[in-house]
Amino acid sequence: EKSYLYYCIASKQLLLSDIQKSMAEIEVRAAENVMEACARTPSITRCVFTSSLSACVWQDNSQSDFTPVINHASWSTESFCIEKKLWYALGKMRAEKAAWRISNERGLKLTTICPALITGPEFCHRNPTATIAYLKGAQEMYSQGFLASVDVTKLAEAHASVFKAMNNEASGRYICFDHVIDTHSEAEKLAKDIGMPKEKICGDASNNSSIHRFELSNEKLCRIMSRPLRCYSEY
Repeated sequence: EKSYLYYCIASKQLLLSDIQKSMAEIEVRAAENVMEACARTPSITRCVFTSSLSACVWQDNSQSDFTPVINHASWSTESFCIEKKLWYALGKMRAEKAAWRISNERGLKLTTICPALITGPEFCHRNPTATIAYLKGAQEMYSQGFLASVDVTKLAEAHASVFKAMNNEASGRYICFDHVIDTHSEAEKLAKDIGMPKEKICGDASNNSSIHRFELSNEKLCRIMSRPLRCYSEY
């Protein structure tokens, strides 16, 4: 089973490099279609849109407004994503911004949830394409402290909590994660679980001592969750 999974992932990696750029545009069109459909349906007055943490974390740290804290106000830098060919992140960011544009134009109440890498029993095995796409740039994510994950069950709970709270105070964006992968052993375990060579995440031995430069915060989501996720990753 493991060897078959590895074969599937290796095969998909070859295809992803060719299709991800076009998939970024497909993500936007899909988001626009869904939001327009919601706006045209009288019974729908509020919507929870699933984005991605990758729409928040890829930032150009040479910019004057750079901040090491990544939270609900953070957006990935479009030019940086294009330069680094981070098509998955680019697509998620553009799709979320399209959702916000349409919600503002059409008067639809919207919140967005930006989950980290989704994990859970067999989740990565059943969804290898999305997992590989998310992990483009995994070495940098790991070394700089924003390689995080969230169990699929907890992500579902977050959606339910945010949707329910939209009748009251919930609004805007919510970062969702419950674990930050910040040790070599955790990175190796993740690689093993998804059938990816550990070097794709851990890099070589010289990367192990990299200083984490980012801090993830999902404090905003914690405030409305009855059973809070981990609120901070601090280094």
